[in-house]
Amino acid sequence: MRKFKTACLGAGYFARFHLDAWQRCAAAHLVAIADLDPAKARQYGVSVFTSLEDMLGACRPDILDIIVPPAGHAAAIQTAIDQQINYVICQKPFCRNLAEAQEMTARAEAAGITLIIHENFRFQPWFQTMKAHLETGALEEIYQMRFTLRPNDGRGADAYLARQPYFQKMPRFLIHETAIHFLDVFTFLLGSPDSVYADLQQRNPAISGEDSGHILLGYADGKRAIFDGNRLADHAAENHRLTMGEGLIEGSGGSLYLNGFGEVFFRKNGAIEAECLLPRRERPGFGGDCVFALIAHITAQLSAGQMPVNTAREYLSLLALEEAVYDSAEQGRKLPVLKTG
Repeated sequence: MRKFKTACLGAGYFARFHLDAWQRCAAAHLVAIADLDPAKARQYGVSVFTSLEDMLGACRPDILDIIVPPAGHAAAIQTAIDQQINYVICQKPFCRNLAEAQEMTARAEAAGITLIIHENFRFQPWFQTMKAHLETGALEEIYQMRFTLRPNDGRGADAYLARQPYFQKMPRFLIHETAIHFLDVFTFLLGSPDSVYADLQQRNPAISGEDSGHILLGYADGKRAIFDGNRLADHAAENHRLTMGEGLIEGSGGSLYLNGFGEVFFRKNGAIEAECLLPRRERPGFGGDCVFALIAHITAQLSAGQMPVNTAREYLSLLALEEAVYDSAEQGRKLPVLKTG
């Protein structure tokens, strides 16, 4: 089995989940980390650099994993292009806006570099379980899906400071940083929507962007998907960041329900009792170990000479949907979703 020599840019809060996953991945060999604060990276027992250029020049990795905030994405991708790194993975949100993401996608493609976006929520075991059960046809005609985001981490003047302080300064927050995950999940489970209506709010004055709101996605066949997000509210869970909320898919044949403990239940239409499809269990990493699951998918696909999901070109459609959400909220009306790529 091929082992991909991997280097990572960033050793901050969320990078630890990437770094742990790379070190557990049998198809990868983590060789180096670059971070302005080298002390954060030394615990992983690999070469440490303070400069991305120096790291890439010294190590010549097969894969560069970019794990820094969006403001640093374009420059890091360009450096990887200049250094002719074959595979580049970039954390979401992908760049600062759609136009910048389109430009960097085009530059990577022109250089023959495979650029992949690290969008991991669809790899959470509960959404994988829901997808598998949908494919059995047990729900028959799908009516609608709803996800209620309730992480309970957005209250007060110190919201997010201990974990990801840059959240407070993001002019676009709830949708660009968080709901983009669930827009991808809706697309994964139900397909691409045709229309969007959004109503967004800022409830905590300590932050710059929106932190609550509703999104209604419409589909040509009549399905609907609702994102109902509020970062100041909670849900029944031991760890509010495990699922970050609760999900429900309803159809003519029954319904699928996700709770805050990572359990998925199927209840047939007309039944009282529900069947547990995915029981709760302890898993390493973040969000049901979805970072590891995505990394394993990427390396398996690349080893087989196939493209993984969420290439940058594919991801541009998701960013176009994000733009439509913000446009709808600003204009106060339902808008068509324009396909892009």
